[in-house]
Amino acid sequence: MNILKGLPVANAINEQIAQEMKDWKGASPHLAIIRVGEKQDDIAYERGAVKKMEKVGFACTTYVLPADVDNDTFLQKFDEINESRDIDGILLLRPLPRHLDEKAVESRIAPGKDLDGMSPINQAKVYAGDESGFAPCTAEAVIEMLDYADVDLKGKRAVVIGRSLVIGKPVAMLLLKKNATVTVCHTKTEDLPGICRNAQVLVAAAGAAKMVGADYVGRDTVVIDVGINVDEEGNLCGDVKLDEVAETAALATPVPGGVGSVTTSVLAKHLLRAAKMSGKC
Repeated sequence: MNILKGLPVANAINEQIAQEMKDWKGASPHLAIIRVGEKQDDIAYERGAVKKMEKVGFACTTYVLPADVDNDTFLQKFDEINESRDIDGILLLRPLPRHLDEKAVESRIAPGKDLDGMSPINQAKVYAGDESGFAPCTAEAVIEMLDYADVDLKGKRAVVIGRSLVIGKPVAMLLLKKNATVTVCHTKTEDLPGICRNAQVLVAAAGAAKMVGADYVGRDTVVIDVGINVDEEGNLCGDVKLDEVAETAALATPVPGGVGSVTTSVLAKHLLRAAKMSGKC
């Protein structure tokens, strides 16, 4: 089994961005990151996004609001950022605290600044195969990894475990756009291991630590692990037991060091496209 790490994929995207920026004449693309509270996973992702923007030469401003911010104050600040002509793209770290109206933000965000595909308009564009929209960064990172590995998806049987709007459903649509034959499953699917064993490409995005073992993976399957979990020992792990699937899988991604390390490069790619759409170049 070959291991497909995220770093070379991220580097290839970074190089593509560098090439596109050679003739850039306007102000640098500018990302706004909005974080509410001090959740460690949000802080970690924010740190990685800021580092990535610095690496590719993009501007980045972080807005941090207290966890107990009231809804009116939050929406007022969000609208201010959303309407700023200086900001080309927005990354809102979610989920938000329960007292905040996340649905209101989804409907308010400018689709051209919605880099992580939370707007209903961008969601509809993903489902329609309209490339002018933005898919969620993690879902697109899955496709970037498959493309980098030269996995021909045309006609292939692809199974996605997970049905969230952040990963499961959009990645299914992106696979369909590549002419794969897609089955979307979830943790309540009957005979889930049997369905997965029939897959030629398996995307594990259930958010269940080490759920996918040897009985889920058929011969020469390509396994993309999108899960980010913590195991009983407190270690970061994916949805896939990598050691178990090694005997049958042709290719698999690790956790950590897999899809997650590509996501911020996709975010930078989206920011560049958003800046172009705004006429900044």
